[in-house]
Amino acid sequence: MARLAFLGLGVMGSPMAGHLAKRGGHGVTVYNRTPEKARAWVARYGGDSAPTPMEAAVGCDFIFACVGNDDDLRSITLGPNGAFAGMKPGAIFVDHTTASANVARELHAEAGRLGLGFVDAPVSGGQAGAENGALTVMCGGGEPDYTAAEPIIAAFAKSCRRMGGPGAGQLTKMVNQICIAGLVQGLSEGLYFAEKAGLDPQLVIDVISKGAAQSWQMENRHKTMIANEYSFGFAVDWMRKDLGICFDEARRNGASLPATALVDQFYAEVQKMGGGRWDTSSLLARMKK
Repeated sequence: MARLAFLGLGVMGSPMAGHLAKRGGHGVTVYNRTPEKARAWVARYGGDSAPTPMEAAVGCDFIFACVGNDDDLRSITLGPNGAFAGMKPGAIFVDHTTASANVARELHAEAGRLGLGFVDAPVSGGQAGAENGALTVMCGGGEPDYTAAEPIIAAFAKSCRRMGGPGAGQLTKMVNQICIAGLVQGLSEGLYFAEKAGLDPQLVIDVISKGAAQSWQMENRHKTMIANEYSFGFAVDWMRKDLGICFDEARRNGASLPATALVDQFYAEVQKMGGGRWDTSSLLARMKK
């Protein structure tokens, strides 16, 4: 049993922190930019809340975070009210934000200067995965820090692996998002084609899902896509933020992402349709407009 802090109680962070408290049996202090969310979390799961990341981190063995972007991450780690200011020597910061590899390397270096550990650990599996404690976690950082954190992460993960040094977790998450973009577009085009061809889309999926076309997206999203329902899972606004990180990294490393860039343009059209909060399978809605 460890003493933990969790910073950021959004749709992902709140259930993840809950699993640390209930399934993991750890003492958890939470911080959220909106204090009402922190109070509601404590009422549901127990533990404590703190008014700043620094105060949440005091005395903790591990500090977990899941916030929005690079700037949010810097705001909760750095400065006099940031978590690093309150962490004891040897404590480890585990970041589940989907952010850039650059900020992961930057914060890893700063943590090392202060005698702290840092693991970049973005997740895949969406809100359902967080609520069910079945996330996939891809990690970057030093081997000792990862080895210490892995048993704690297990409270909300079905799979967790160290991918390499600082930033490797974020780079792996970029690969994940690049693959998802292509898969969802392919599924959208397939369902659209089936409808135009006069086929029963459900019967088509029943058949092709038993073969090489099968994917997580097909298994988990085809029914809601056929029903033209797009309020399940990861939002288009968030996906475009993540793809922007991928494109920034690709410009640095020289990778060409033509299909991903095209799908990103399609997501921009979905946003113009008012679908910024629709889930990523709403690419089909764009085709049907």
